[in-house]
Amino acid sequence: MNFDNIWCWLIPLLVGVICAILGYLWGKGNSKTEVIDNSAELKNLNDKNTKLQAELNAAQSKLGAATVTDHTAQLKALQDENAQLKVDLDTCKGKLKSASATNVVSSLAASGATALAFNADAAKSAYGKKIKQDDLKIVEGIGPKIEGLFHNFDIKTWKALSETSIEKCQEVLNSGGERYRIHNPGSWPLQAKMAYEGKWLELVKWQDEHKGGKL
Repeated sequence: MNFDNIWCWLIPLLVGVICAILGYLWGKGNSKTEVIDNSAELKNLNDKNTKLQAELNAAQSKLGAATVTDHTAQLKALQDENAQLKVDLDTCKGKLKSASATNVVSSLAASGATALAFNADAAKSAYGKKIKQDDLKIVEGIGPKIEGLFHNFDIKTWKALSETSIEKCQEVLNSGGERYRIHNPGSWPLQAKMAYEGKWLELVKWQDEHKGGKL
């Protein structure tokens, strides 16, 4: 047997066996290390999960304890909102009332009715006697008969008389004949305007200074 030939194939064989053994041992060693690492990671994850669960439980407990406070804050917010709505509603009602009053005044003005409020007490205080609203006889120079003539022309209020021209007033007087034609209606619209506007003291003073209603 040629020993040189034996060593030629024996040495590579031994090297292969040794490499296989070393590869097995190395692989086994790495596998063992990987299992240990996974276990540690799993333990860390379990610990973290336990901690998070504890924190969640604590947060839920705090949330339950804060429920009353949260409701109180919500109720306060709703009360504030309700109060603001009431303010807005009152403002809206005020604007609506003002708009309605304007419409009423416009309608009354178009019809010739008295739009301003009549203060009977103020009129009585100025004249010392009770004054009837839209009594044309309050005008110096107008008596019951002349008042009737104005009524015939549908001039029945202080406002309507205050907006009547002097020429129209003269036409009304002329309709009563010669007896009434001689009256001077020059100041009647002015006096009626003061009565309509409730300027009773001014009207009384003016009438005291202009007897007979003459300008």
